[in-house]
Amino acid sequence: MNPLQLPFDTEDMLAGLRPWIECESPTHDAAAVNRMMDIAAFDLATLGAKVERLPGRMGFGGSVRARLPHPDQGRVPGILIAGHMDTVHPIGTLEVLPFRREGNLCYGPGLMDMKGGNYISLEAIRQLMRAGLETPLPVTVLFTPDEEVGTPSTRDLIEAEAARHAYVLVPEPGHDDGGVTIGRYAIARFNLRTVGAPSHAGARLSDGKSAIAAMARRIIEIEDMTGPDCTFSVGVIHAGQWVNCVSSSCDAEALSMAKKQEDLDEGVARMLALQSERDGVTFEVTRGVTRPVWKPDTPGTAKIFEIAKSIASELGFEMTGRSQGGGSDGNFTGAMGIPTLDSLGVRGAGLHTLNEHIQVDSLVERARLMAGLLMRLQ
Repeated sequence: MNPLQLPFDTEDMLAGLRPWIECESPTHDAAAVNRMMDIAAFDLATLGAKVERLPGRMGFGGSVRARLPHPDQGRVPGILIAGHMDTVHPIGTLEVLPFRREGNLCYGPGLMDMKGGNYISLEAIRQLMRAGLETPLPVTVLFTPDEEVGTPSTRDLIEAEAARHAYVLVPEPGHDDGGVTIGRYAIARFNLRTVGAPSHAGARLSDGKSAIAAMARRIIEIEDMTGPDCTFSVGVIHAGQWVNCVSSSCDAEALSMAKKQEDLDEGVARMLALQSERDGVTFEVTRGVTRPVWKPDTPGTAKIFEIAKSIASELGFEMTGRSQGGGSDGNFTGAMGIPTLDSLGVRGAGLHTLNEHIQVDSLVERARLMAGLLMRLQ
């Protein structure tokens, strides 16, 4: 049977996805992420996979690794499907962004990024098995808990697992035109801290040194460093407890992105050079997690992309491939030189917002694309 003609059913997939979406799993809530991993582990077990629950560390949830039945499993390098189950949406988001379908759109927290793509990957495997089709290479699925914060606790796991495989498929959200990602920009995160001096904001305002005011000035300075080769932004800030107190400390997080590794390295040096003391307030900068450049011109990735283009043509659309910003765990595997194809997940819009949704008709399209890749990679 042609894997591109497998009987995928949209309504069945939506029904299967619903419990995944209604199990909210924000990155920093390890227990919530583990509940989501429980659901995924159960679904993988129904496929006959050998499922392992790997404990979390650094305060994050655990991971799920599942090896699908195959006569060559463990004997030859196979295909790794790598996805994350954490989302940016806090517990309670379902109250304002419930799982619901409106025509060709379906809404829900984490549905596009990236539970939808993870689910259609399992559905592709399920339909292949039901049809009695055996993939040329063994397949392993790895779901991790911390991609949305840069993968600090599982990068080593992802890289070690990827090194055992011939190919890596990443079902992050697909592009609007159905295209895929064949390279990604470099990304660095930074932890920022200003330390001043406290005082009573009403009676002794001039005695204090406001860490908040100092951080505000630093944020402008940092974002003004953005240029065509390297961008800088501050997306998180925490400070203060009492409005009548001059805050003596303020913490923030910054992100820098560049198309070339050398540009990111220069940007990192510029950020670290900002550490200093001004007007009695100390400014500290520490480097956080970094995603390396994944260059789009690697031969192995080009090979997978050509196969994907051929499958897309049979499905009725022209596939494009491009390098892009917005990091993923594909940065790591692609930078290792392992043939990697990213953005194989569902199409939609509004990821990371309260309008996150997918195009329902992309469920079958992307499941068939994944099934085709699993059958043609060898």
